[in-house]
Amino acid sequence: MYIAMNRFKVRPDREEAFRARWLEREVLLRTVPGFISFQFLQGPKREDHILYASHTVWESYEAFISWTQSEQFRAAHAGAGQGKVLTVGPPVFEGFLVLQNIEG
Repeated sequence: MYIAMNRFKVRPDREEAFRARWLEREVLLRTVPGFISFQFLQGPKREDHILYASHTVWESYEAFISWTQSEQFRAAHAGAGQGKVLTVGPPVFEGFLVLQNIEG
């Protein structure tokens, strides 16, 4: 299993636009082999930003890489550069190989 996360420091005055961009988009992940789940996360509020994260779970690292090379990925990220005005700096990517997974 592999987890891919992007963290975004969203400008407080642009939070509504940022949230709308994510919540109103077409979700193409369900069409990609190896996709398990997606979470859109809101974190703590700071003076200059609100932390958000996108969190995807994949069957394997290879499934994640296939997604990044797919037509669905290109379509999903077509306007990604336009988001810079909504955030403080670029998103920060973090990828994790799952070593242990305990479910309830």
